[in-house]
Amino acid sequence: MAVLTPPRVVETIHYPESDGQPMADNTLQFRWIVTIQGGLDALFANRPDVFVAGDFLWYPVEGDNTTRIAPDVLVAIGRPKGDRGSYRQWLEDNLPPQVVFEVLSPGNTPTEMVRKFAFYERYGVEEYYLYDPDRGELSGWARAAGRLETVTSMEGWVSPRLGIRFRLADGELRLYTPDGRPFDTYVELAKRAAQAESRAAQAESRAAQAESHAAQEADERRAAEAEVTRLREELARLRGTS
Repeated sequence: MAVLTPPRVVETIHYPESDGQPMADNTLQFRWIVTIQGGLDALFANRPDVFVAGDFLWYPVEGDNTTRIAPDVLVAIGRPKGDRGSYRQWLEDNLPPQVVFEVLSPGNTPTEMVRKFAFYERYGVEEYYLYDPDRGELSGWARAAGRLETVTSMEGWVSPRLGIRFRLADGELRLYTPDGRPFDTYVELAKRAAQAESRAAQAESRAAQAESHAAQEADERRAAEAEVTRLREELARLRGTS
C-alpha cells in the first residue's frame, strides 16, 4: 500500500483557514463536538488513510474561496492523516468528506441548517448526522440515488461508512464502536486512565510482594538445606570418632 501524505501545495488564491465563527456556542455543544471527533479519531487511530477533523473548513471547488463550510466533525476516508489549514478537495484526490456531523446549539437558525443540508447533498457527503443535545433529538441522512435520504430510525442505526452504532438514551446520544465500546468524554477517558493506572500499580505492588515472599522462602529453604548439610556432616564426624 502506498504511503499517503497530506497535500503540500502553494496556491495563488487565498483560502482562509477560519470562518470567523466560534467552534461552539456553549459548553454542551463543545463537549459533544470534542467527544465525537475524539472518538472517531481514536477509532481510526491505526488507519493512516482516514482523516478526522473538527470545526474545519472544507472548500469543494478549486478557485472558489467563498463556497465553503465548516462541519462540526468531518471524516474523509481515503485521505491521509496530518495537519492542514483547510480541506481543499482538489488537493485531496477530489474526495469529499464522506461523513459529517453537526451538533446544534441555540444559535443555529433553521435557514442556516437548510443551507448546510443543501451543501452536503450537493457536494457529495454520503452520511450526515445532526444531534440537538438540548432537545435530545437525533437525525440522520444517507445518500441513495444521488440524494441524502432520511434515515427512518436512528435508534440502533449503524453507519455504513464508519461502522459505529447510534442510540438515544433518555434523549442523550450514545455512540458505540463496532466492537461495542462506548465513545467517552474527555473526563470519562481521564477517569478510565486513572483507574487503569491504579490497577496497574496495585498489580505491580502485588507482584513485588509475591517476589519478596518468594525470595524469603528461597532464603529459608537455603538456610534449611545448609542446616541439614551441617547436621549430616556433624553426624558423620561423630560416627568417625566413635
